[in-house]
Amino acid sequence: MDGKLRIKISIADRVYPLTVEPVQEEGLRSASKKIDAMIKQFEESYAVRDKQDVLAMCALQFASQVEQKQIDNAIDGDDTIERIKRLNSLLDQYLEN
Repeated sequence: MDGKLRIKISIADRVYPLTVEPVQEEGLRSASKKIDAMIKQFEESYAVRDKQDVLAMCALQFASQVEQKQIDNAIDGDDTIERIKRLNSLLDQYLEN
């Protein structure tokens, strides 16, 4: 454990103790803040009662962003943009119910 830091990251009002390399700390803290901001946005925008549903939607949102970047690097973006719009529309329909 030489050179590693023990930090606590808070996500959705839960604290997670982690042991990380010093170069990872800033990225993890930034990611934690972005997740909490997205949780707040979902809770304010949609009638979501279950915290697990909100976390699942955050995970899907972040994963879709990563996938989108990979797709954009591989092919022309027009088709991809349409696919993402359809996905976002499906997410909006799900969250409105």
